Amino acid sequence: MDEGETMNLSGRRLGRMREVLGGHVGSGGVPGLVALVARRGDVHTEVLGTAEAGGGPPMRRDTIFRIASVTKQLTAAAAMTLVEECRLRLDDPVGDLLPELAEPRVLSHPAAPLDDTVSAHRPITLRDLLTFRLGTGVIMAPPGTTPVQRAMDEAGIAPGPGGQSLEPGEWLARLGRLPLVHQPGERWMYDTSADVLGILMARAAGRPLADLLAERLFGPLGMTDTGFHVPAGELDRLAAAYRPDPETGALTPADDRAAWTSPPVFPSGAGGPGLLSTADDLLAFCTMMLNRGRHGSERVLSRPSVELMTTDQLTAEQKADNHVFFGGNSGWGFGVGVITRRDGLAAVPGRFGWAGGTGTSVYTDPAEGLIGILLTQRALTSPAPTPWFDDFWTCAYQAIDD
Repeated sequence: MDEGETMNLSGRRLGRMREVLGGHVGSGGVPGLVALVARRGDVHTEVLGTAEAGGGPPMRRDTIFRIASVTKQLTAAAAMTLVEECRLRLDDPVGDLLPELAEPRVLSHPAAPLDDTVSAHRPITLRDLLTFRLGTGVIMAPPGTTPVQRAMDEAGIAPGPGGQSLEPGEWLARLGRLPLVHQPGERWMYDTSADVLGILMARAAGRPLADLLAERLFGPLGMTDTGFHVPAGELDRLAAAYRPDPETGALTPADDRAAWTSPPVFPSGAGGPGLLSTADDLLAFCTMMLNRGRHGSERVLSRPSVELMTTDQLTAEQKADNHVFFGGNSGWGFGVGVITRRDGLAAVPGRFGWAGGTGTSVYTDPAEGLIGILLTQRALTSPAPTPWFDDFWTCAYQAIDD
């Protein structure tokens, strides 16, 4: 792209992106990546490195990645289609469809013994699931610190990057036998709400979550490479996945790629491990959200639904103890993080999206008309952004040319 061609993105400044991200690939920080920035009709991509560590096939624009918690955005959008059809209502109790959670008990305090509980003040609602205020989820403490953490581990339902080995009904039954950490609606807790949401959606629609997502999003948006598994004939397009060794930092394989040719036992609405997708499929989804629910001449979601999803729904008290996720400048809508305060180059109020623990970051910025997608295959080791995440977003925003 020539810098003089548009007033949307500077070609010269976008050149910095290739140089900077190429440095991370060259130093071994990530084996390869696909980066995409779109703004008002301009689309710029960088495809760098290899799909496997140590060489192998080059990364391609249509390489398929594990998008992990980026899945949460898509799950929430599909849930809103059920709300619009009045199959689900935001403030109805979920107990009719999820009897496992119809009468929850709540710990008297987060570190209490499992039998030190009180009744829930009110039922769990769909709104609680979309806003991650179910009352249970990731506990921000060292593993095994509290009795409920240990109980979730023993039951095989602890949130984590490896996903669930149980089928959804059994997973939910085990979850329902444990007390909540907080009262419904009281606190934001990461992850588990989205898996419960996926089960609720499947029961409301009377069909598997994978089929529901395909019907409501992937088909209408032409997201032909997005799903919970990859056809065997397309396996060569799936990037390898790695996690750093905690002692040496060396990249070690995170899974067996061949396992992704079969549908998972537990299709995760939260993203553990979640969906597979490509940069262009995610661009289609983000473009629909940027267009406030419209895709071409078709409407996938209503404008009010998109606006509701992308508005911070949390109070300061509900965000308490989660500074590592919100950083003082953001909140949570329905399945997406939402920037609320301008304190950085990319921190534009109203910008929404999320990152995935497998090394993915996908955000949409209505104020700037900008979409950014970074797909890597190196797992994150904490909620804090990696240097290549930070540098990608810096390079995207410094290229704005108006």
